[in-house]
Amino acid sequence: MVAGDDSVIIGPGASTPAVSVCIPTYRGTAHLGAAIESVLAQTFADFELIVIDDNSPDDTAALVARYSDPRLRYLRNEKNLGPEGNWNRCLAEARGMYFKLLPHDDVLMPECLARQVQVLECDQHEHLALVFCARTIVDQRARTLMTRAFPGAGEGILPARRVVRSCLRHGTNVIGEPGGVLCRRALTRAIGTFDARQPYLIDLDYWFRLLLKGDAYYLPQPLVAFRVSPGSWSVAIGRGQRTEFCGFIERVARNPQYAISGLDLAVGRFMAGVNNLLRRLLYRFVLIKQ
Repeated sequence: MVAGDDSVIIGPGASTPAVSVCIPTYRGTAHLGAAIESVLAQTFADFELIVIDDNSPDDTAALVARYSDPRLRYLRNEKNLGPEGNWNRCLAEARGMYFKLLPHDDVLMPECLARQVQVLECDQHEHLALVFCARTIVDQRARTLMTRAFPGAGEGILPARRVVRSCLRHGTNVIGEPGGVLCRRALTRAIGTFDARQPYLIDLDYWFRLLLKGDAYYLPQPLVAFRVSPGSWSVAIGRGQRTEFCGFIERVARNPQYAISGLDLAVGRFMAGVNNLLRRLLYRFVLIKQ
């Protein structure tokens, strides 16, 4: 179902959905259809799908108009808000009990929502801040490059402190990209909006803030595919990622609630450099050949 600038359309007789899946998009027509179809193919059906177009100068509206599913809403920003602004509009437009942000070039596996909703539904005392999963990394042609998992963990509850420390000591976001995370919308209202002071870490910053409110649950099955391409994994971006990660961990270390040690910081700075090198090698020897 398609709407014009800043309008909202909800399917006839629709009640509050269990899950809001929000796809923020800008110039995303190459892969947006696959993202939409992956949501519509979920075995868990009680969701709304909101596509928010950040004033793309392409045929995004026409692409979305091909889908007639009443759970789908399309919104177009009157002006370009940038990633931070568009992600925050996703938060504002969501109506479901649970919230998932899905970048326009990523896809969900059919059981993703069912598995993740089940975890949060069983958490009756709401001790969990989020549920996340392993993910498959694919190239622009959807060919698998690798699978990324949380280090040293099987399925189950992971204490928030362990998750935060693992991200720091691995020098990267081992929780994963937004498509692999599901959380309660009430909790998003409690912690507020996305913060892009370090743009590359806008998602990790949000996961850390959620983890101040509870623990995490990990599903080791790859229930989401994260797509990379030469443009998104350039050498220049790789260098910026290291700088941003070091700035990020120094900022969060100032919050005593995270209980970050000097050793955590030192290891994190070193591993951020290692990850920078690995990303550049991935770009140079794998993606550049696509």
